[in-house]
Amino acid sequence: MTGIQSTDLPDIALSKPYQEKGGYTDCFYIDVPRNVTFEQYIEAFYTTRLFKAERHLLSWFARRPSTDEEARELAVATRDQFAAWSVEGRAANQILMCDYMSKTRSWLMTEDLSNDTETKTRLYFGSVVVPSGSSGKEASFGFFFHALSGFHLVYSKALLKSAYRSLAAGD
Repeated sequence: MTGIQSTDLPDIALSKPYQEKGGYTDCFYIDVPRNVTFEQYIEAFYTTRLFKAERHLLSWFARRPSTDEEARELAVATRDQFAAWSVEGRAANQILMCDYMSKTRSWLMTEDLSNDTETKTRLYFGSVVVPSGSSGKEASFGFFFHALSGFHLVYSKALLKSAYRSLAAGD
């Protein structure tokens, strides 16, 4: 198993236009040694114990409750709202979620890397932060963005690792 890697956004990423317009974007991936459908990935990502903790906080602080069943509905495209997010874009193997204040986005994508000798699925996860303004030609993200950026990177990798563990175990 390879660990979580940081990489450039794929050109087909639904979050790519934000990067091109000066928004902050990141992209992480990990390879699962089995076939994972995109629907399985979405459900696993949003129902891990770690993400359930975030959902609990969102329910309490933002009054945006959510359930595992709603995560399943999001996965099979029968729901476009989940917790504090709504679907901004969807393709066969990726989804872009927008937070209720339209300041951040979450992006998930799968890529089948299977060949004649191995079965493997790449799981991608990335974030977008829309600049709050600009000073001259440079985007401005604000104090909290910079103060929390280290935590964000660690947390993003932990979320992806949690989904990986669930999927690698076949849950």
